[in-house]
Amino acid sequence: MMKRKIVVGVAALGLAISLAACSGGGRASTSGGGSSTDNKGALIGVAMPTKVSERWIKDGNAVKSDLEAKGYKVDLEYADNKIPQQVQQVSNMITKGAKVLIVASIDGGSLSDQLDSAAKAGIKVISYDRLLTGNKNVDYYVSFDNYKVGVDQANSLLTGLGILDANGKKTGKKGPFNIEVFAGSPDDNNATFFFNGAMDTLKPYLADGTIKIGSGQNGFTQAATLQWDPATAKARMQNLVAKSYSGGTTLNGVLSPYDGMSIGIISALQGAGYGTSSRPLPTVTGQDAEAASVKSIIAGQQYSTIYKDTRQLATESVTMADDLLTGKKPSVNDTKSYNNKVKVVPTYLFQPTVVTKDNYKKVLVDSGYYKESDLK
Repeated sequence: MMKRKIVVGVAALGLAISLAACSGGGRASTSGGGSSTDNKGALIGVAMPTKVSERWIKDGNAVKSDLEAKGYKVDLEYADNKIPQQVQQVSNMITKGAKVLIVASIDGGSLSDQLDSAAKAGIKVISYDRLLTGNKNVDYYVSFDNYKVGVDQANSLLTGLGILDANGKKTGKKGPFNIEVFAGSPDDNNATFFFNGAMDTLKPYLADGTIKIGSGQNGFTQAATLQWDPATAKARMQNLVAKSYSGGTTLNGVLSPYDGMSIGIISALQGAGYGTSSRPLPTVTGQDAEAASVKSIIAGQQYSTIYKDTRQLATESVTMADDLLTGKKPSVNDTKSYNNKVKVVPTYLFQPTVVTKDNYKKVLVDSGYYKESDLK
């Protein structure tokens, strides 16, 4: 009888466990310690670096509105380009119980403690456009092909100089053309991708003497511009002109990685006497298709910019967050390129587009990114 009771007890226990499993009560959490059905209306933290740049305002608003359209609560914060402020903002999002963090960092390596805290709390992290570095707790990355951005910037510089035609073919012009190169912020992982893509593209033309860097400042450290600051870029351009072009040598082109910097660079050049019929402005590149620079392109001042449809980034980051909170695996299209110094982060990449005076209407206005009135 004792043996029979033990057998019946074990069978009953097995049935109870089986029923519990079938009921779904034992399903693993997808985020933040709850099942996917627990995440309806969950809080998602969105950390953006600054409101100084027009593009980050657009990005933040787009992500927020798309998340809210899916029924999520959103804590959207801008950090005024101050690292301690962003650290505190992300910490607060974790404390508030965010289930996913979407982070466009000021300094990719400054949030390591917060990433560790997020992982302990079961919070997934999506790195937005700027790669979070030095920590394994970065789950996904959404961005543009940043190396190609640099390639496109360099090719548009060569086209503006007349070395390449509109189809990217060599025209036979030998130069030498004098150029200067600028790079982005050294604490932004993207900046090195932009610079490397550009310099790899320019290298053959530097080697054969078609172009030359008048100042000799051809390294990333020499060209870097902390926090992408337009005033810093303007001051450096003023110094370059004074030291390398005051003796009558003409500057023909400037590789600039960002529109805000381009505006500062152009201002410095105009102050040095460029922008007249006898001394036209050099070919100046840019990035982000900010309205001020598009207007400058239309006016014949800045030559080009790189358009990155941030609506795509917003949509993809929201899709990733929603997938994570509903038990799905987010889609990626690059699992090799973006090593954050600890791991290769699964990435979804979009492709950039070069914008000049010739195609801005088709690319920016016809697509609905801008209204024609925005560019008057």
